[in-house]
Amino acid sequence: MSTEMVHEFVANAHGDLQRVQELLAQEPALLNAAWDWGGGDWETALGAASHMGRRDIALYLLKHDARIDIFAAAMLGQVEIVQTLLQAFPDMAQEKGPHGISLLDHAKAGGEEAAPVLTFLQSLLQ
Repeated sequence: MSTEMVHEFVANAHGDLQRVQELLAQEPALLNAAWDWGGGDWETALGAASHMGRRDIALYLLKHDARIDIFAAAMLGQVEIVQTLLQAFPDMAQEKGPHGISLLDHAKAGGEEAAPVLTFLQSLLQ
């Protein structure tokens, strides 16, 4: 798998489900590959889909066994996962995902499906 292919996969996960599907079919090892945008700004395809609110891409990747993280869980509205992780690791509420995007902004990107997560996170910040 080339670095160019990793870059293309992660870049397309920001919004092109069809291309993500094509690339993953061509090279299954891309699933959890990460791209460094510079300065240690590492991002996976799931990370890209998550901050863009691309539920369709995120669910496709998870269906193929991508590793879920708190940012994807927040965007997908998985409030129980977010609550459990924050109960165990409260400081994660302040963590930043790829491109320095906050956990709260990931929940906002999830739209209506992520409303319970957004409400929960906002209650922590008050």
